Amino acid sequence: MSDTELHPTGGYEHVTVVEAGRLAMLAGQCPVDADQQVVGIGDLDAQIDQTAANCLAALASVGAGADDVVRSVVYVVSADSAVVGAAWHRFAEQSELAPAFKAASTVVGVTALGYPGQLVEVDLTARLP
Repeated sequence: MSDTELHPTGGYEHVTVVEAGRLAMLAGQCPVDADQQVVGIGDLDAQIDQTAANCLAALASVGAGADDVVRSVVYVVSADSAVVGAAWHRFAEQSELAPAFKAASTVVGVTALGYPGQLVEVDLTARLP
């Protein structure tokens, strides 16, 4: 739900209400393949695609999907707000994970993430069906 006293959003809600039930908190999902290699070094779009695929796999492992996400946080290695915002919009508009970004969502520019060459990471909380 979005309050009219708060600024308009790019499609996410300011507040997501979850009725009592079980939640799944996913570890930060990274652009890493099954061999623990960072995919798309220097290519933010490729890293977003791999990260989205990893998020979907993690959600599926607990019987959830993108529509079950109630909170997302996107971390992007950049001090440029246009790059940071564009990364969030790619997740929110161009991936199978897009419904996850309709709930409460935050995007943060950071100086570094855990893997060398990693440009993006996503932290999700989902209600379990």
